[in-house]
Amino acid sequence: MSSFLSRRRVLATGAGAALGLAAASPASAAQTADARHADGREETRTLDELYQAALKEGGKLVVYAGGDTPTQQDGTKAAFKARFPDIDLTLIVDYSKYHDVRVDNQFATDTLVPDVVQFQTLQDFDRWKQQGRLLHYKPAGFSKVYDAFKDPQGAWVATGALAFSFMYSTATVGSGVRLTPRDLVDPKWKGKIASSYPHDDDAVLYLYTLYAQKYGWDWVAKLASQDVRFARGSNSPGDAVFGGERAIGIGTAGSAVPSTSSPARFVIDDGVPFMSWGQRVAILKQAKNSTAAKLFLNWQLSTEMQNGSFNGWSVRTDITPPAGLKRIWEYPNGNLNGFPRFMADRAAVERWKQTFALYFGEVKGDPSPGWLGLHPGA
Repeated sequence: MSSFLSRRRVLATGAGAALGLAAASPASAAQTADARHADGREETRTLDELYQAALKEGGKLVVYAGGDTPTQQDGTKAAFKARFPDIDLTLIVDYSKYHDVRVDNQFATDTLVPDVVQFQTLQDFDRWKQQGRLLHYKPAGFSKVYDAFKDPQGAWVATGALAFSFMYSTATVGSGVRLTPRDLVDPKWKGKIASSYPHDDDAVLYLYTLYAQKYGWDWVAKLASQDVRFARGSNSPGDAVFGGERAIGIGTAGSAVPSTSSPARFVIDDGVPFMSWGQRVAILKQAKNSTAAKLFLNWQLSTEMQNGSFNGWSVRTDITPPAGLKRIWEYPNGNLNGFPRFMADRAAVERWKQTFALYFGEVKGDPSPGWLGLHPGA
């Protein structure tokens, strides 16, 4: 199945002539639309038109999404179902580092399950593009997506801008206090810090490498003596802070929107290193439900969805962030361009992982999404 679009061509000239001036059938109209976008132009069909075409295709969609808990994407699923109630959406959440090798194994065994992949493992998308695994497609609004968040040929596009940093409880630390990572090794915070394992999640790993590079290995050693509660899943530090179990959480996502009512502060201050990236999404060329997959991408990139981003950042250049925020690519301390380079150097990633294991001990515990096996969603 090396060329999915070859099966979507417009009817041959001879067949078209036999039809005379008759109106095109819904199926041929969909084929024409697919052929029209094979040349690299953006999608022109509306969401409702794509919805109807997806229903004619069969009305099913399977998405593999990177995440930390089985319910992490429930909000996305509920919103999609509310907008497109007749699409049978199966959305499976697992660590991206398990999902990507799962997809590779499905390629190898000709048992592919997902139509769409939405992962943190950025290096996979470049590799799959080179292997011809990805459908080149540009959803509506593609031209408005920041350049670093899209493949020029449309093999993948980021639909969400994310960041990892540290956060702290304003009630415990103080609403007027401005902590930096350097402050976290103060003995007064011993036993009051939670973190996700840096050697279990590559995004958290990159954050810790930024800390080590800025503050030194002596800082890492001091942090290791702080009785930090490490756990699997980048949700765990935030859960510990919001649950009142720890004052500080390292290696987690948070809302960057300024708020006086939030019980926690997510730190992206000038001069404080944090890491950010665009969560890449692609349609697999062998997707059984390619039209529904296109619907999903167009919906995620729509201005309605991008304006509703929980952290205030959009991947689109034509959407202004809330007051008090800059666009994510305007934070030099956010290291947006560094993360893809970091992820591409797998030998260096492994060295960093094993080094942090020497300081913090081996990763312990089951994966927070559970063990999903080879073909979840099948």
